[in-house]
Amino acid sequence: MSAPVRPSTTFGVRTLGVDDLPAALALLRRDPVDNVYVGSRIRTGGLDRVTLGCPVWGFEEGGQLRAMLHAGSNMVPVHADARACAAFAAFAGHQRVASSIIGPAPAALALYHELSRQWGAVWADARDIRGRQPVMLSDDDPPIPADPRVQQVPMELWQSYADAAVAMYTEEVGQAPAVGGSDVSYRIYIRSLIQQGRSYAIVEDGRIIFKADIGSATSSVCQVQGVWVAPDRRGQGIAAPAMAAVIQHARRRWPLVTLYVNDFNTPALATYRRAGMRQVGEFATILY
Repeated sequence: MSAPVRPSTTFGVRTLGVDDLPAALALLRRDPVDNVYVGSRIRTGGLDRVTLGCPVWGFEEGGQLRAMLHAGSNMVPVHADARACAAFAAFAGHQRVASSIIGPAPAALALYHELSRQWGAVWADARDIRGRQPVMLSDDDPPIPADPRVQQVPMELWQSYADAAVAMYTEEVGQAPAVGGSDVSYRIYIRSLIQQGRSYAIVEDGRIIFKADIGSATSSVCQVQGVWVAPDRRGQGIAAPAMAAVIQHARRRWPLVTLYVNDFNTPALATYRRAGMRQVGEFATILY
């Protein structure tokens, strides 16, 4: 017997479509820094779930779009209060396809707790909960000299750069970026960032000793990700001047440069502050 079909509207939640794009963009513009990931995806793929690769759910009250949820492998709430999180959790059901919940800490944690309360272990049994991740922002030139060695990564170095990216991901997330036992999809993603001119590195004798990527980006905001220094080069003062260079490069295209970082990563926090970034919010990430 086939599974029941989910109704189009449940507790004020429905899957958004192409006609909802103006309202969705207006909601995203309310906080372009916090919403850069979802904003980047919707501006690129629209609200067609085939083009985007996943649905976006909307929570409505009084006929107005009040909150959204990017319901892909990364589950990301947008302006979701307690009522919206409860409704999104009810709509999500007991079958989890997400590998993470990421977003502003109050909404991400509320969504996780609602999913756990309503559906039990399938959502409650997280591999890691990172409840405090400062959101950092730079909107000015760095206050320290930038490292002139930082360059956009040329395509001929993409394999070495991908090796460094896999090492960074494994260290950061606690497991390799493998899908079906392979990291090929992640390496293809890294190659695409290089092709777009969004990957920066310091290269010594063909070896990557520092790396950083521009991941999500809208017309005004970009999000730095994947910042990494080779383990044997840490503690040598490389990171802050290199980050200053990344910020300089990025601000030629986007006036606002942001990222988020684990609160327990005190060296990284110190690096970003030295490079002129300040805390403007807090994210949380739940990893499955």
